[in-house]
Amino acid sequence: MKLGAFSVSLTVKDIHASKAFYEKLGFTELGGNIEQNWLILKNGDTVIGLFQGMFEKNLLTFNPGWNQNAENLDSFTDIRDLQKQLKENGINFISEVDETTEGPASFIIKDPDGNPILFDQHR
Repeated sequence: MKLGAFSVSLTVKDIHASKAFYEKLGFTELGGNIEQNWLILKNGDTVIGLFQGMFEKNLLTFNPGWNQNAENLDSFTDIRDLQKQLKENGINFISEVDETTEGPASFIIKDPDGNPILFDQHR
């Protein structure tokens, strides 16, 4: 089971202040759109997302089909196949992918402590 690129998605109150703070820690912009209140920042292999007004809580995020540089992988486990495997393993879902579709999709699960985990496939 290939989960894809990993990042932590942070719910922030002021995206400009958060961007400035993480830049002081050596993070640089990898993607996103600050006018839409979301940015992806990277330091080495560490990726974080800053999201203002989009999520209730911080999230662990996996992006099937991408590496840590948000580049397409030649081989990956499609999100619909991940969902099927996780269901077979007894994982409960907060939201699900319509398995009859193709391409970009997402689902959310929670770990035993209530931490949300987003699986977000962009291709």
